[in-house]
Amino acid sequence: MKDMIKRLVEAYGPSGNEQGIAESIRNLVGPLVDEVRTDTLGNVIALKRGTGEGVPIMIAAHMDEIGVMVTWVDAQGFLRFTPIGGVSPVTLVGARVRFANGTLGVIGWERWMRPDAGTRRPELDELYIDVGATSKENCPVGIGDAAGFVRPMEDLGDRLVAKSMDNRIACAIAIEALKDLKSSPNDLYVVFTSQEEVGTRGAVVAAYGIEPAVGLAVDVTGVGDTPKARPMAVSLGQGPAIKIMDPGLLAHPGVVRWMIATAENAGIPYQREVLQGGSTDARAIQLS
Repeated sequence: MKDMIKRLVEAYGPSGNEQGIAESIRNLVGPLVDEVRTDTLGNVIALKRGTGEGVPIMIAAHMDEIGVMVTWVDAQGFLRFTPIGGVSPVTLVGARVRFANGTLGVIGWERWMRPDAGTRRPELDELYIDVGATSKENCPVGIGDAAGFVRPMEDLGDRLVAKSMDNRIACAIAIEALKDLKSSPNDLYVVFTSQEEVGTRGAVVAAYGIEPAVGLAVDVTGVGDTPKARPMAVSLGQGPAIKIMDPGLLAHPGVVRWMIATAENAGIPYQREVLQGGSTDARAIQLS
């Protein structure tokens, strides 16, 4: 499974530019389902038909990743940019990015060599991307081009470190679940959604089209077991977290009870999650 995770997390696919990762996922799920298609917003929808006695069920795992988009190219070929999704400037200085055409860039900070650089946080409008260009004319990318981050996956044994674990790890889990599923009374739609990082847009379109009786979103969450972390009853390695509430969702109590009972009957350790910031595709599915 680690080989598949590596393939997924290292793929390029910022929100709105998911074509590459979508193709990889289609190739992985095609042999496992009865039908796979891509809708007009770029969602990859894999259908495993049931025996006919059940209801439509939708499982969503978003395949897009955060990134940046070029807003300006100056006379020396340096790029200014805006974030795609929740990108923190604190994490960006020195980061490498790659554009769809393969161009590699490094993010710099215009105040790096100033005396106060060690005492203040970088602001987004102080950052730029250096792609090795020497002028606007020989810059290989332009305004509107999107870039994803470049960080190879590292295997730490019981832990993995990589970019885009949010949410390619859930894509891998969904694919593994399809491998294990032999038969079901329900039509199962596994949707690898687009544009989650910019407002759960793909899930909205997919849910309206599928009209599921039950919808589940598989995504990542925060933890409370790191130094000076905000108190949270979720720890890494202690089992999946069953969502009860976040700012965009109050999970259906019956679905929560069903997931808890399923975990307990199967001997799967689990955690209860109340997330105080952010939301997932589950919000979009519920409102559809």
